[in-house]
Amino acid sequence: MSVIATPFSAGRSAPRAADADPTTMSGIPIARLYTPETSGPVKAEDVYDPGVFPYTRGIHRTMYRDRVWTMRQFAGFGTARQTNERFKYLLEHGQTGLSTAFDLPTLMGRDSDDPLAIGEVGKCGVAISALDDMLLLFDGINLADVSTSMTINAPAAILLAFYVCVAQHQGVPLDRLRGTLQNDILKEFHAQNEFVFPPGPSVKLVIDTIEYCTKHMSQWNTVSISGYHIREAGATAQQELAFTIADGMCYVEESLKRGLDVDAFAPRLSYFWDVHNEFFEEIAKLRAARRMWARIMRDRYGAKQDRSWWMRCHCQTAGVSLTEQQPMNNVVRVAYQALAAVLGGTQSLHTNSMDETLALPTEQAVKVALRTQQILADETGVTRTVDPLGGSYFIESLTNDIEKRGLEIIDHIYKNYGGVLPATEAGYFRRSIADSSHVYGQEFDRGERVMIGVNKHADDETHEIPILRIEEWVEREQVARLRDLKKRRDKTRHSQALKQLRQIAMEGENVMPALVDAAEARATVGEMMETLKGVYGQYDGGPEL
Repeated sequence: MSVIATPFSAGRSAPRAADADPTTMSGIPIARLYTPETSGPVKAEDVYDPGVFPYTRGIHRTMYRDRVWTMRQFAGFGTARQTNERFKYLLEHGQTGLSTAFDLPTLMGRDSDDPLAIGEVGKCGVAISALDDMLLLFDGINLADVSTSMTINAPAAILLAFYVCVAQHQGVPLDRLRGTLQNDILKEFHAQNEFVFPPGPSVKLVIDTIEYCTKHMSQWNTVSISGYHIREAGATAQQELAFTIADGMCYVEESLKRGLDVDAFAPRLSYFWDVHNEFFEEIAKLRAARRMWARIMRDRYGAKQDRSWWMRCHCQTAGVSLTEQQPMNNVVRVAYQALAAVLGGTQSLHTNSMDETLALPTEQAVKVALRTQQILADETGVTRTVDPLGGSYFIESLTNDIEKRGLEIIDHIYKNYGGVLPATEAGYFRRSIADSSHVYGQEFDRGERVMIGVNKHADDETHEIPILRIEEWVEREQVARLRDLKKRRDKTRHSQALKQLRQIAMEGENVMPALVDAAEARATVGEMMETLKGVYGQYDGGPEL
């Protein structure tokens, strides 16, 4: 299928003339000077005080003056025991929330002993195949005392079921659990490709988790609607903004169809943004996103509570901006990306480690990344006032511009496709991102976009830094533990639990209670996914680009 370059698919301008204004990474022209006359009118209703609708300047009145953002470092590698030790290390060094990375087999809903898992167990995250792994992962960590983020999507409902079981084993009431399940399957179809079921059933599983948590886990963020992976795949800032908010709108619409009260579930939706190199554009993107979401929730979906209007967000510095060449440069990139996230008003932040372009981070690299956040919070003074760039002619103009472009893209999705699911099935998002990635690649090759150490100020020296290597014994140990579990479990209970899961899925009911029962019966991730595949089918990836 050919790619049609439109403002809604490309997201960037054509190559500019030599005498034209420079542009942001997303193609927004940048004037030589911004004044009240050139930046356009700033509407009072757009920039009310922080804590006041539409929250352009922040969702809380005092923001970081009373409480700084949650500092999370992505952790997860090898076995559950190894990651448990890393969790405890990070907590001891001042991290205030856990963020869990899972290995590729787990992300794809496969067990560690699956033939397709060979060579991948524990490599890009922690291997979790059954409840026993999850119990070990949080051994000695009271779930009532920590906020836990889990980056998992296709099998997200299963990992949530494991977490619920761990809480029950610890005697922690479900309504005390705090954290976030990424659980954003739509962005997998757009960008990351870690999907299993077709779009419709996949979104149905997301709504199952929203319904379950709304009833039982009142402090749990049910979906982290993720622009991060969309941006990492090559989208522009305005595409990331528009596609992600459109995905959020889809989850709201499907939850309303389920019969849920918007003010019951909307406060537990959160967002996850990429913070890239274009410093001011990233700040403007976060300000625009808050304003857009507040108005959409109030005016389009009739939400009445202010918490339903809040766009609470987690940010992560741009992994795609990290370079193997001159890796120490990554420390600088991460620091100013993190500063942009803070100036943009994030509630939670992950700073990438300098070595993440090469491997999972070492303890030393993670500590430097965490210290980066702590220096921002305690040494720079950026926490002393709210939205310190608010009122800047440039920032307000850029906020307005990126909002306008984002709204145009959302309007295009609904007018031309009828919504996010039809647009997903038609391949619109994937084509648009591929087109923008291609344009950026051309700009980079022409030297219009600079990466220090790569296409400017490069050198011939090899810069080696210590990296974390996952030893082969990790896979052998994990597979042996899993096979032992399969021998020990109650076969009758296990069989009945999977049979019940299949029946409930076939009836179209909420599968979460059945997943919790199957987890306790020691059914594995792969077994539960195969059971659901028998009902929902498996997705082949949709139309070609």
